[in-house]
Amino acid sequence: MNLELLESFGQNYPEEFDGTLDCISLAVTCAFNKRGTLLAVGCNDGRIVIWDFLTRGIAKIITAHMHPVCSISWSRDGHKLLSASTDNNVCIWDVLSGECEQRYRFPSPVLKVQYHPRNDKIFLVCPLRHAAVVVDIDGKHQVVPPDDDTDLNIVASFDRRGQYIYTGNSKGKVLVFSYPELEQKVSFRVASSGTLIKSIDFARRGDCFLVNTGDRIIRVYNANDVFNCDKDSEPEPKHRLQDLVNKTMWKKCCFSGDGEYVCAGSSRQHALYIWEKGFGNLVKILHGTKGELLLDVVWHPVRPIIASISSGVVSVWAQNQVENWSAFAPDFKELDENVEYEERESEFDLSDEDKSITAGPQKEDEDLEVDVTSIDPVVAFCSSDEEIEESKILQFLPIAPEVEDPEDGPNLLPPPSPITSHKHRSYDIHLEGSITDEPHPLLSNKSGKEKQTSGKKGGVKRLAK
Repeated sequence: MNLELLESFGQNYPEEFDGTLDCISLAVTCAFNKRGTLLAVGCNDGRIVIWDFLTRGIAKIITAHMHPVCSISWSRDGHKLLSASTDNNVCIWDVLSGECEQRYRFPSPVLKVQYHPRNDKIFLVCPLRHAAVVVDIDGKHQVVPPDDDTDLNIVASFDRRGQYIYTGNSKGKVLVFSYPELEQKVSFRVASSGTLIKSIDFARRGDCFLVNTGDRIIRVYNANDVFNCDKDSEPEPKHRLQDLVNKTMWKKCCFSGDGEYVCAGSSRQHALYIWEKGFGNLVKILHGTKGELLLDVVWHPVRPIIASISSGVVSVWAQNQVENWSAFAPDFKELDENVEYEERESEFDLSDEDKSITAGPQKEDEDLEVDVTSIDPVVAFCSSDEEIEESKILQFLPIAPEVEDPEDGPNLLPPPSPITSHKHRSYDIHLEGSITDEPHPLLSNKSGKEKQTSGKKGGVKRLAK
Protein backbone atom coordinates (compact mmCIF):
# COMPACT_ATOMS: atom_id res chain seq x y z
CA MET A 1 0.00 0.00 0.00
CA ASN A 2 1.20 3.49 -0.76
CA LEU A 3 2.61 5.29 2.22
CA GLU A 4 0.74 8.48 1.32
CA LEU A 5 -2.59 6.70 1.81
CA LEU A 6 -1.62 5.83 5.39
CA GLU A 7 -1.06 9.44 6.43
CA SER A 8 -3.75 10.77 8.74
CA PHE A 9 -5.31 14.18 8.28
CA GLY A 10 -5.35 14.94 11.99
CA GLN A 11 -2.88 14.08 14.72
CA ASN A 12 0.06 11.95 13.68
CA TYR A 13 0.94 10.23 16.94
CA PRO A 14 -0.18 6.96 18.57
CA GLU A 15 -3.19 7.00 20.84
CA GLU A 16 -3.70 3.54 22.26
CA PHE A 17 -2.16 0.16 23.02
CA ASP A 18 -1.91 -2.11 19.97
CA GLY A 19 -0.57 -5.44 21.25
CA THR A 20 2.72 -6.93 22.35
CA LEU A 21 5.66 -8.75 20.79
CA ASP A 22 6.81 -11.61 23.00
CA CYS A 23 10.40 -12.66 22.27
CA ILE A 24 10.15 -15.67 24.66
CA SER A 25 13.21 -14.35 26.51
CA LEU A 26 13.30 -10.92 28.15
CA ALA A 27 13.74 -7.96 25.78
CA VAL A 28 16.22 -5.26 26.78
CA THR A 29 16.66 -2.91 23.81
CA CYS A 30 15.22 -2.50 20.30
CA ALA A 31 15.75 -0.56 17.07
CA PHE A 32 13.90 -0.13 13.75
CA ASN A 33 15.62 -0.33 10.38
CA LYS A 34 15.51 2.68 8.04
CA ARG A 35 12.16 1.77 6.47
CA GLY A 36 10.55 0.50 9.66
CA THR A 37 9.79 -2.92 8.16
CA LEU A 38 12.06 -4.82 10.58
CA LEU A 39 12.44 -4.44 14.33
CA ALA A 40 15.56 -5.86 16.00
CA VAL A 41 15.20 -6.71 19.69
CA GLY A 42 18.20 -7.45 21.90
CA CYS A 43 17.36 -9.93 24.65
CA ASN A 44 18.61 -10.80 28.09
CA ASP A 45 19.93 -14.22 27.04
CA GLY A 46 22.16 -12.70 24.34
CA ARG A 47 19.86 -13.39 21.39
CA ILE A 48 18.77 -10.86 18.76
CA VAL A 49 15.19 -11.38 17.58
CA ILE A 50 14.27 -9.70 14.29
CA TRP A 51 10.54 -9.10 13.84
CA ASP A 52 8.75 -8.55 10.55
CA PHE A 53 6.81 -5.52 11.73
CA LEU A 54 4.15 -5.71 9.02
CA THR A 55 3.08 -9.25 9.86
CA ARG A 56 4.10 -9.03 13.55
CA GLY A 57 5.97 -12.31 13.21
CA ILE A 58 9.52 -13.37 14.05
CA ALA A 59 11.60 -13.32 10.86
CA LYS A 60 14.95 -14.37 12.32
CA ILE A 61 16.65 -15.22 15.60
CA ILE A 62 20.40 -14.65 15.87
CA THR A 63 22.23 -16.37 18.72
CA ALA A 64 24.52 -13.43 19.20
CA HIS A 65 26.13 -13.10 22.64
CA MET A 66 26.54 -15.12 25.81
CA HIS A 67 25.45 -12.15 27.94
CA PRO A 68 22.58 -9.63 27.68
CA VAL A 69 22.47 -7.34 24.65
CA CYS A 70 22.57 -3.73 25.92
CA SER A 71 22.64 -1.71 22.67
CA ILE A 72 21.78 -2.32 19.02
CA SER A 73 22.04 -0.32 15.79
CA TRP A 74 21.14 -0.90 12.11
CA SER A 75 23.31 0.04 9.17
CA ARG A 76 21.80 2.42 6.65
CA ASP A 77 21.04 -0.28 4.06
CA GLY A 78 19.78 -2.73 6.69
CA HIS A 79 22.15 -5.56 5.72
CA LYS A 80 24.31 -5.19 8.85
CA LEU A 81 23.43 -5.12 12.52
CA LEU A 82 25.70 -3.75 15.26
CA SER A 83 25.25 -5.04 18.79
CA ALA A 84 26.93 -4.54 22.17
CA SER A 85 26.78 -6.93 25.10
CA THR A 86 27.43 -6.61 28.82
CA ASP A 87 30.54 -8.79 28.39
CA ASN A 88 32.32 -5.79 26.72
CA ASN A 89 32.01 -7.28 23.21
CA VAL A 90 30.75 -5.41 20.14
CA CYS A 91 29.78 -7.48 17.08
CA ILE A 92 28.74 -6.86 13.49
CA TRP A 93 26.17 -9.32 12.11
CA ASP A 94 25.06 -10.14 8.60
CA VAL A 95 21.28 -9.96 8.83
CA LEU A 96 20.50 -12.38 5.99
CA SER A 97 22.86 -15.15 7.06
CA GLY A 98 22.91 -14.45 10.80
CA GLU A 99 26.69 -14.79 10.86
CA CYS A 100 29.09 -12.71 12.91
CA GLU A 101 31.48 -10.81 10.63
CA GLN A 102 33.50 -8.78 13.13
CA ARG A 103 33.99 -8.92 16.87
CA TYR A 104 35.61 -6.17 18.96
CA ARG A 105 36.62 -6.69 22.59
CA PHE A 106 36.73 -3.59 24.79
CA PRO A 107 38.46 -3.41 28.19
CA SER A 108 35.51 -1.64 29.84
CA PRO A 109 31.70 -2.02 29.64
CA VAL A 110 30.03 -0.56 26.55
CA LEU A 111 26.97 1.62 27.11
CA LYS A 112 25.98 2.47 23.53
CA VAL A 113 26.89 1.66 19.93
CA GLN A 114 25.78 3.58 16.84
CA TYR A 115 26.44 3.04 13.16
CA HIS A 116 27.61 6.00 11.08
CA PRO A 117 24.46 7.27 9.30
CA ARG A 118 26.07 7.12 5.84
CA ASN A 119 29.00 4.69 6.19
CA ASP A 120 28.55 1.11 7.42
CA LYS A 121 32.31 0.74 7.90
CA ILE A 122 32.37 3.24 10.80
CA PHE A 123 30.60 3.10 14.15
CA LEU A 124 30.63 5.04 17.42
CA VAL A 125 31.12 3.43 20.84
CA CYS A 126 30.47 4.97 24.26
CA PRO A 127 32.41 3.00 26.92
CA LEU A 128 31.73 3.35 30.63
CA ARG A 129 33.67 6.24 32.21
CA HIS A 130 35.71 6.83 29.08
CA ALA A 131 35.67 9.21 26.14
CA ALA A 132 33.70 8.19 23.04
CA VAL A 133 35.56 6.08 20.48
CA VAL A 134 35.14 5.99 16.70
CA VAL A 135 35.99 2.53 15.33
CA ASP A 136 36.25 1.26 11.76
CA ILE A 137 35.70 -2.34 10.70
CA ASP A 138 39.47 -3.02 10.54
CA GLY A 139 39.87 -2.41 14.27
CA LYS A 140 41.42 1.06 14.03
CA HIS A 141 39.96 3.53 16.49
CA GLN A 142 40.04 7.23 17.33
CA VAL A 143 39.21 8.70 20.72
CA VAL A 144 36.95 11.76 20.64
CA PRO A 145 38.77 14.37 22.81
CA PRO A 146 36.94 15.09 26.09
CA ASP A 147 36.49 18.57 27.50
CA ASP A 148 37.87 17.61 30.93
CA ASP A 149 40.11 14.59 31.51
CA THR A 150 38.68 14.20 35.02
CA ASP A 151 35.08 14.10 33.78
CA LEU A 152 34.64 10.98 31.65
CA ASN A 153 30.90 10.38 31.97
CA ILE A 154 30.54 10.95 28.24
CA VAL A 155 27.54 10.41 25.99
CA ALA A 156 27.98 10.84 22.25
CA SER A 157 25.99 10.64 19.03
CA PHE A 158 26.40 11.23 15.31
CA ASP A 159 24.18 13.86 13.77
CA ARG A 160 21.71 12.64 11.18
CA ARG A 161 24.20 12.88 8.29
CA GLY A 162 27.32 11.82 10.18
CA GLN A 163 29.17 15.09 9.58
CA TYR A 164 29.50 15.93 13.27
CA ILE A 165 29.77 14.11 16.60
CA TYR A 166 27.99 15.64 19.59
CA THR A 167 29.33 14.74 23.03
CA GLY A 168 27.97 15.66 26.47
CA ASN A 169 29.49 15.28 29.94
CA SER A 170 28.30 15.36 33.54
CA LYS A 171 28.94 19.11 33.86
CA GLY A 172 26.21 20.11 31.43
CA LYS A 173 28.53 20.90 28.52
CA VAL A 174 28.12 19.80 24.90
CA LEU A 175 31.03 19.67 22.43
CA VAL A 176 30.58 19.36 18.67
CA PHE A 177 33.39 17.76 16.63
CA SER A 178 33.66 17.49 12.87
CA TYR A 179 34.11 14.03 11.42
CA PRO A 180 36.55 12.58 10.38
CA GLU A 181 38.91 15.38 11.47
CA LEU A 182 37.60 15.34 15.09
CA GLU A 183 38.16 19.09 15.33
CA GLN A 184 36.09 20.93 17.90
CA LYS A 185 33.67 23.31 16.18
CA VAL A 186 31.24 24.36 18.91
CA SER A 187 31.01 24.13 22.68
CA PHE A 188 28.05 25.31 24.74
CA ARG A 189 26.45 24.72 28.10
CA VAL A 190 23.03 23.18 28.39
CA ALA A 191 22.42 24.07 32.03
CA SER A 192 24.34 24.62 35.24
CA SER A 193 27.71 22.94 35.75
CA GLY A 194 26.25 20.20 37.95
CA THR A 195 23.71 18.89 35.43
CA LEU A 196 24.41 15.46 33.96
CA ILE A 197 23.73 14.99 30.24
CA LYS A 198 22.10 11.58 29.83
CA SER A 199 21.58 11.37 26.07
CA ILE A 200 21.64 13.33 22.81
CA ASP A 201 19.22 12.33 20.04
CA PHE A 202 18.62 13.73 16.55
CA ALA A 203 15.50 13.95 14.41
CA ARG A 204 15.45 12.02 11.14
CA ARG A 205 14.25 15.17 9.38
CA GLY A 206 15.19 18.77 9.99
CA ASP A 207 18.06 20.17 12.03
CA CYS A 208 16.67 19.69 15.52
CA PHE A 209 18.16 17.59 18.31
CA LEU A 210 17.24 17.05 21.94
CA VAL A 211 19.33 16.80 25.09
CA ASN A 212 18.07 14.74 28.03
CA THR A 213 19.60 16.00 31.27
CA GLY A 214 19.56 15.01 34.90
CA ASP A 215 17.44 18.00 35.93
CA ARG A 216 14.33 16.29 34.44
CA ILE A 217 14.14 18.74 31.52
CA ILE A 218 14.33 17.81 27.82
CA ARG A 219 15.80 20.66 25.79
CA VAL A 220 15.14 20.86 22.05
CA TYR A 221 17.74 22.79 20.03
CA ASN A 222 18.20 23.81 16.43
CA ALA A 223 21.64 22.89 15.08
CA ASN A 224 21.97 26.16 13.13
CA ASP A 225 21.36 28.21 16.28
CA VAL A 226 24.00 26.22 18.15
CA PHE A 227 26.64 26.81 15.48
CA ASN A 228 25.97 30.54 15.55
CA CYS A 229 26.40 30.88 19.32
CA ASP A 230 29.58 31.99 21.08
CA LYS A 231 32.00 29.54 22.69
CA ASP A 232 30.97 28.26 26.13
CA SER A 233 27.73 30.23 25.95
CA GLU A 234 24.33 28.91 26.96
CA PRO A 235 22.03 29.18 23.93
CA GLU A 236 18.32 29.29 24.55
CA PRO A 237 16.60 26.06 23.47
CA LYS A 238 13.50 26.13 21.29
CA HIS A 239 11.53 24.24 23.92
CA ARG A 240 11.94 22.95 27.45
CA LEU A 241 9.85 19.82 27.89
CA GLN A 242 9.15 18.47 31.37
CA ASP A 243 6.48 16.96 33.59
CA LEU A 244 5.52 19.86 35.84
CA VAL A 245 3.23 17.74 38.01
CA ASN A 246 5.25 14.62 38.85
CA LYS A 247 8.76 15.92 38.04
CA THR A 248 9.46 12.75 36.08
CA MET A 249 13.00 11.59 35.35
CA TRP A 250 13.30 10.49 31.72
CA LYS A 251 14.70 7.09 30.79
CA LYS A 252 14.74 7.41 27.00
CA CYS A 253 13.80 10.18 24.56
CA CYS A 254 13.31 10.17 20.80
CA PHE A 255 11.80 12.11 17.90
CA SER A 256 8.97 10.96 15.69
CA GLY A 257 9.76 9.83 12.16
CA ASP A 258 8.76 13.19 10.66
CA GLY A 259 10.42 15.13 13.47
CA GLU A 260 7.19 16.85 14.52
CA TYR A 261 6.80 15.14 17.91
CA VAL A 262 9.02 14.28 20.85
CA CYS A 263 8.44 11.14 22.90
CA ALA A 264 9.93 10.52 26.35
CA GLY A 265 9.63 7.45 28.54
CA SER A 266 9.48 7.76 32.30
CA SER A 267 12.14 6.03 34.39
CA ARG A 268 9.67 5.46 37.25
CA GLN A 269 6.87 3.69 35.44
CA HIS A 270 5.71 2.51 32.04
CA ALA A 271 4.44 5.88 30.80
CA LEU A 272 5.13 7.64 27.48
CA TYR A 273 4.79 11.41 27.17
CA ILE A 274 4.33 12.92 23.69
CA TRP A 275 4.89 16.61 22.94
CA GLU A 276 4.33 18.55 19.75
CA LYS A 277 7.69 20.00 18.74
CA GLY A 278 6.30 23.08 16.99
CA PHE A 279 4.55 24.48 20.08
CA GLY A 280 6.04 22.44 22.91
CA ASN A 281 2.63 21.40 24.28
CA LEU A 282 1.90 17.99 25.76
CA VAL A 283 -0.59 16.16 23.50
CA LYS A 284 -0.75 12.61 24.87
CA ILE A 285 0.28 10.38 27.77
CA LEU A 286 0.29 6.63 27.12
CA HIS A 287 0.11 4.50 30.27
CA GLY A 288 1.28 0.90 30.34
CA THR A 289 0.76 -1.71 33.02
CA LYS A 290 1.09 -0.29 36.51
CA GLY A 291 4.25 -1.30 38.33
CA GLU A 292 6.35 -1.92 35.22
CA LEU A 293 9.63 -0.12 34.60
CA LEU A 294 10.53 1.16 31.15
CA LEU A 295 13.76 0.04 29.46
CA ASP A 296 13.65 1.42 25.92
CA VAL A 297 11.46 3.46 23.57
CA VAL A 298 11.71 3.81 19.76
CA TRP A 299 9.44 5.57 17.25
CA HIS A 300 8.66 4.03 13.87
CA PRO A 301 10.59 5.86 11.09
CA VAL A 302 7.61 6.59 8.83
CA ARG A 303 4.40 5.79 10.73
CA PRO A 304 2.80 6.97 13.99
CA ILE A 305 3.80 3.83 15.92
CA ILE A 306 5.88 3.54 19.10
CA ALA A 307 7.55 0.41 20.46
CA SER A 308 8.42 0.35 24.16
CA ILE A 309 10.05 -2.33 26.30
CA SER A 310 9.05 -3.14 29.88
CA SER A 311 9.18 -6.37 31.88
CA GLY A 312 10.91 -8.06 28.95
CA VAL A 313 7.99 -7.56 26.53
CA VAL A 314 7.80 -5.17 23.56
CA SER A 315 4.60 -3.10 23.66
CA VAL A 316 3.28 -1.50 20.46
CA TRP A 317 1.33 1.77 20.49
CA ALA A 318 -0.57 2.95 17.42
CA GLN A 319 -3.53 5.00 16.25
CA ASN A 320 -7.12 3.85 16.46
CA GLN A 321 -8.06 2.94 12.89
CA VAL A 322 -11.75 3.54 12.18
CA GLU A 323 -13.09 2.29 8.86
CA ASN A 324 -15.07 4.92 6.96
CA TRP A 325 -16.33 3.32 3.78
CA SER A 326 -18.38 6.35 2.75
CA ALA A 327 -15.14 8.27 2.14
CA PHE A 328 -14.40 6.22 -1.00
CA ALA A 329 -17.22 7.75 -3.08
CA PRO A 330 -19.47 10.78 -2.48
CA ASP A 331 -22.63 8.85 -3.42
CA PHE A 332 -21.74 5.82 -1.30
CA LYS A 333 -24.28 5.16 1.45
CA GLU A 334 -23.66 3.04 4.51
CA LEU A 335 -26.58 0.92 5.66
CA ASP A 336 -27.25 -0.19 9.20
CA GLU A 337 -29.59 -2.96 8.05
CA ASN A 338 -30.69 -4.65 4.84
CA VAL A 339 -32.84 -2.55 2.51
CA GLU A 340 -34.86 -3.95 -0.38
CA TYR A 341 -33.62 -2.45 -3.63
CA GLU A 342 -35.74 -2.03 -6.74
CA GLU A 343 -33.70 -2.06 -9.89
CA ARG A 344 -34.68 -0.31 -13.08
CA GLU A 345 -35.66 -2.30 -16.13
CA SER A 346 -32.59 -1.34 -18.15
CA GLU A 347 -30.12 -0.82 -15.31
CA PHE A 348 -27.79 -3.66 -16.33
CA ASP A 349 -28.39 -3.56 -20.10
CA LEU A 350 -25.58 -2.80 -22.50
CA SER A 351 -27.49 0.22 -23.79
CA ASP A 352 -29.58 2.25 -21.39
CA GLU A 353 -33.00 2.65 -23.00
CA ASP A 354 -34.27 4.89 -20.24
CA LYS A 355 -31.48 7.42 -20.66
CA SER A 356 -32.68 10.82 -21.72
CA ILE A 357 -31.46 12.07 -25.10
CA THR A 358 -29.08 14.99 -24.73
CA ALA A 359 -28.21 17.43 -27.46
CA GLY A 360 -24.67 17.82 -28.72
CA PRO A 361 -21.97 15.50 -29.99
CA GLN A 362 -21.63 12.15 -28.31
CA LYS A 363 -18.45 11.64 -26.30
CA GLU A 364 -16.42 8.59 -27.12
CA ASP A 365 -13.98 6.76 -24.91
CA GLU A 366 -10.39 7.68 -25.64
CA ASP A 367 -7.43 5.39 -25.14
CA LEU A 368 -5.12 6.71 -22.43
CA GLU A 369 -1.55 5.64 -22.00
CA VAL A 370 -0.79 4.63 -18.43
CA ASP A 371 2.83 4.49 -17.30
CA VAL A 372 3.24 1.32 -15.24
CA THR A 373 7.04 1.04 -15.39
CA SER A 374 8.41 4.18 -13.75
CA ILE A 375 8.30 4.43 -9.95
CA ASP A 376 8.01 7.76 -8.19
CA PRO A 377 10.15 7.94 -5.05
CA VAL A 378 8.36 8.11 -1.71
CA VAL A 379 9.30 11.35 0.00
CA ALA A 380 9.25 9.77 3.46
CA PHE A 381 11.95 7.27 2.42
CA CYS A 382 14.35 9.89 1.02
CA SER A 383 16.56 12.19 3.03
CA SER A 384 16.53 15.93 2.42
CA ASP A 385 19.71 15.72 0.32
CA GLU A 386 18.51 12.75 -1.78
CA GLU A 387 16.23 12.65 -4.78
CA ILE A 388 15.98 8.88 -5.27
CA GLU A 389 15.48 5.96 -2.94
CA GLU A 390 18.26 3.55 -2.20
CA SER A 391 17.81 0.33 -4.15
CA LYS A 392 19.94 -1.97 -1.98
CA ILE A 393 18.00 -1.52 1.24
CA LEU A 394 17.01 -4.75 2.97
CA GLN A 395 13.32 -4.45 3.79
CA PHE A 396 12.15 -8.01 4.41
CA LEU A 397 13.65 -11.35 5.35
CA PRO A 398 12.72 -14.62 3.65
CA ILE A 399 10.88 -17.00 5.99
CA ALA A 400 10.60 -20.72 5.38
CA PRO A 401 7.05 -22.10 5.67
CA GLU A 402 6.23 -24.18 8.72
CA VAL A 403 5.50 -27.82 7.90
CA GLU A 404 3.20 -29.51 10.42
CA ASP A 405 3.92 -33.08 9.25
CA PRO A 406 7.42 -33.15 7.79
CA GLU A 407 7.19 -36.91 7.17
CA ASP A 408 4.53 -36.39 4.52
CA GLY A 409 6.52 -33.79 2.61
CA PRO A 410 9.75 -34.00 0.60
CA ASN A 411 12.99 -34.73 2.39
CA LEU A 412 14.78 -31.39 2.65
CA LEU A 413 18.40 -31.16 3.69
CA PRO A 414 19.00 -29.01 6.80
CA PRO A 415 20.76 -25.69 6.16
CA PRO A 416 24.45 -25.49 7.06
CA SER A 417 25.28 -24.23 10.52
CA PRO A 418 26.27 -20.54 10.49
CA ILE A 419 28.95 -21.21 13.10
CA THR A 420 30.95 -23.61 10.94
CA SER A 421 30.33 -21.90 7.59
CA HIS A 422 31.96 -18.60 8.46
CA LYS A 423 34.70 -17.51 10.81
CA HIS A 424 34.60 -13.95 12.08
CA ARG A 425 37.56 -11.69 12.73
CA SER A 426 38.26 -10.50 16.27
CA TYR A 427 39.98 -7.31 17.37
CA ASP A 428 41.11 -6.12 20.80
CA ILE A 429 40.53 -2.39 21.35
CA HIS A 430 43.04 -0.97 23.85
CA LEU A 431 41.90 2.17 25.65
CA GLU A 432 44.21 4.04 27.99
CA GLY A 433 42.82 4.72 31.43
CA SER A 434 39.75 2.53 30.93
CA ILE A 435 37.95 1.01 33.93
CA THR A 436 38.05 -2.78 33.87
CA ASP A 437 36.78 -3.78 37.31
CA GLU A 438 33.36 -2.05 37.28
CA PRO A 439 30.30 -4.04 36.14
CA HIS A 440 27.91 -2.89 33.46
CA PRO A 441 25.11 -0.60 34.79
CA LEU A 442 22.53 -3.00 33.34
CA LEU A 443 23.84 -5.67 35.71
CA SER A 444 24.52 -3.56 38.78
CA ASN A 445 21.41 -1.35 38.89
CA LYS A 446 18.92 -4.15 39.49
CA SER A 447 16.73 -3.60 42.49
CA GLY A 448 15.60 -6.39 44.77
CA LYS A 449 12.06 -6.25 43.44
CA GLU A 450 13.28 -6.65 39.89
CA LYS A 451 15.43 -9.62 40.90
CA GLN A 452 12.43 -11.43 42.38
CA THR A 453 10.19 -10.82 39.38
CA SER A 454 12.83 -11.48 36.75
CA GLY A 455 14.05 -14.69 38.42
CA LYS A 456 10.74 -16.38 37.61
CA LYS A 457 11.65 -16.62 33.93
CA GLY A 458 14.53 -18.51 32.44
CA GLY A 459 17.66 -16.69 31.34
CA VAL A 460 17.24 -13.81 33.78
CA LYS A 461 19.11 -15.12 36.78
CA ARG A 462 22.40 -14.25 35.13
CA LEU A 463 21.37 -10.62 34.86
CA ALA A 464 20.33 -10.45 38.52
CA LYS A 465 23.66 -11.63 39.86
